[in-house]
Amino acid sequence: MNVRHHTRSSLQVAALMLLTTLLAGCGINNIPTLDEQAKAAWGQVQNQYQRRADLIPNLVETVKGYAKHEEETLTAVIEARAKATSIQVDASTLDNPEKLKQFQQAQDQLTGALSRLMVVSERYPDLKANQNFLALQSQLEGTENRIAVARRDFILAVQKYNTEIRTFPGRLWHTVMYSDLPIRETFEATSPDAEKAPEVKF
Repeated sequence: MNVRHHTRSSLQVAALMLLTTLLAGCGINNIPTLDEQAKAAWGQVQNQYQRRADLIPNLVETVKGYAKHEEETLTAVIEARAKATSIQVDASTLDNPEKLKQFQQAQDQLTGALSRLMVVSERYPDLKANQNFLALQSQLEGTENRIAVARRDFILAVQKYNTEIRTFPGRLWHTVMYSDLPIRETFEATSPDAEKAPEVKF
C-alpha cells in the first residue's frame, strides 16, 4: 500500500513537472512578457518627454534675457509646456486611445512652440552666441533625438505584443488566460503634414 502511494505521488510530481515544462516552452508567458516590455517602452517615452519639459524653463529664461520683444512666442512655449505636462498617460491608461491621442497632440503643440522659439532666436545674434543658450540648444536637440528613438522602440514593442495576441498560439493563450489584456494603440501622426520632416533651425 505504501509503495503504491509513493509511486502515485512520484507519477503526479513527474506529470506536474512535464506539464510545467510544456507550458513554459509553448509561449504561455509571452503575452505578459511583451505587455510589460510595451509598458517599459512607454515609460521611456514619458521619461524623454519629461527631460524635454525640464529643459524648457531654462531655455525660455535664457531667451527672455535677449529677446524681450518676443513675449508672445515665449508665452506660447510656456503654455504648451504646461499643457503637455498636465496630461499624464501612464501604463495603466495606455489602453485608452483617446487619452493617448490627447497626450500626443499636447506634445506636438509643444514641439511646434519650440520650433517657433528657435526661429525667433535667429533674429538675435548675441543670443545665438550665448554659451548657455548653445548648451541648452544642444541638450534639446539630443532630447528630440531620444524622443524619436523612444517612440520607435515603443511602436516596435506594441507591434510585437499585438502580433502575439493575434497569432497562434498567442491568440489561444490570450483567449484562455489573458483576455483582460486588449490590443494596444500606438503613435499616430497627429500634426498636419506629419509625413514631412519639420524644418527646425538651431
